[in-house]
Amino acid sequence: MNFDNLPKIELHLHLDCSLSFDVVQKLKPGISRQEYEKEFIAPENCSSLDEYLHCAQAPISIMQTKDQLRMVTLDLFDQLKADNVLYAEIRFAPLQHLEKGLSAPDVVAIVDEAITTGTEDTGIEAGLILCTLRHFSEEQSMETVKLADHFKGTNVVGFDIAADETLPIDNHIKAFEYANKHGIPCTAHAGEARGADSVQEVLQNFYPARIGHGVRSIEDPTLMAHLKEQNIHLEICPTSNVQTGIYTSVRTHHINTIYENGNSLSVNTDGRTISNVSLTEEYEKLNHFFDWNLEHFLRCNIYAIDAAFTTDTIKKKLRKKLLEDFDLYQKED
Repeated sequence: MNFDNLPKIELHLHLDCSLSFDVVQKLKPGISRQEYEKEFIAPENCSSLDEYLHCAQAPISIMQTKDQLRMVTLDLFDQLKADNVLYAEIRFAPLQHLEKGLSAPDVVAIVDEAITTGTEDTGIEAGLILCTLRHFSEEQSMETVKLADHFKGTNVVGFDIAADETLPIDNHIKAFEYANKHGIPCTAHAGEARGADSVQEVLQNFYPARIGHGVRSIEDPTLMAHLKEQNIHLEICPTSNVQTGIYTSVRTHHINTIYENGNSLSVNTDGRTISNVSLTEEYEKLNHFFDWNLEHFLRCNIYAIDAAFTTDTIKKKLRKKLLEDFDLYQKED
């Protein structure tokens, strides 16, 4: 089964982890393919989540000017188009891009404008999620969430917390309180480096509508039932979960068990470069290891549309396009 032309929705996608070799060559002239793979792609089996996250430092270093941020964002749209993605939510931490004199509002405005251009050029709808990071201070988290509030009505659609989930959450409670009070949709990384307790922790303190990864929720049947009952969506990234050591291979991943339990979930790349994977390749792996077919992928994409931080008008448009394209694909297959 060929999944290249299958329409796709992607909700968990880090901008700074998705720089193609083509755009890196433009930003770092003279870099070889070997150097690129060493600096920008994480090992297939990292010793820890921290080793995986370390690979984001090289791309962040060349995302510090207006031209750099714009080029990286538009490059990602080219990748999405090649993957036949209809809608994507792109996330990044704007406070990591201030080293060359840009202000945080400048950074968000640049990426926001580039997303508008990308949508106009490709027809791909997209939203922007602003991330705070676990090691940030309370002030940095508040600054980030207030940026999300300030940019309401643009492509900015939500707020997230990322990075090392073994760190405490105390510095970020006020930011999520602010987000919830001001109607900013939230997701939160959890259930990856730590177990089900980390998912429970963010649910009890941040009240997100979605969980980034969340795969280790499967370790607690009561939690799984709660996620299902409350329709809390899991943004699952199979290849990334193998790289960070949660699973030994996609074959041993629990995504199929979570799907069969009836939980809302989507399939995502996490970072297209750092994980060296496209969404098409993620689909191929799930088809190979779990015999997932069009019904599985259609359901996951509908789950994703329902959970997306976008307008009802765009959701209606996406559902119509998704169903039409799936029907056409099925007839041609």
